[in-house]
Amino acid sequence: MRPSEPIGSPRAGYTFIEMIAVMAIIGVLASIAIPRLQDSINRAKVARAIGDINAMQNEITGFASTADSLPASLAAVGRAGQLDPWGNPYIYYRFPTGSTAGARLDRFSVPLNAQFDLYSMGEDAASSLPLSAGASLDDVVRANDGGYIGLGSTY
Repeated sequence: MRPSEPIGSPRAGYTFIEMIAVMAIIGVLASIAIPRLQDSINRAKVARAIGDINAMQNEITGFASTADSLPASLAAVGRAGQLDPWGNPYIYYRFPTGSTAGARLDRFSVPLNAQFDLYSMGEDAASSLPLSAGASLDDVVRANDGGYIGLGSTY
């Protein structure tokens, strides 16, 4: 008590223990909220990549009247240099005529598509031809000739 304070007057301010308790509560709430926020952001990025790949596949298949007339690159459909939500370029690979050499593969080593592959390398910006490889699990892929567009880990 200070000499100028009358006896029985309330003190102003917080004690050190009260401040520590408040900081602990804020820390617990942040440790719960931040991972959920990051997960929501990543799901939104995956959804955006799925939408981009769907739009690009429609433009590519609309461009081509036959498998031989598929565009050579994404530039032919006005998508040159388009980046995925993680800042990496989308990968478009048109297969050589009559072959699936260089195609993305499922866990049974079967090509995902018959004419072309279109995918995002995902958050880690790394990829491998088989989807079962660790680097490919976060890739957003087009498979079954457009019947599936989503994460490589769930295909």
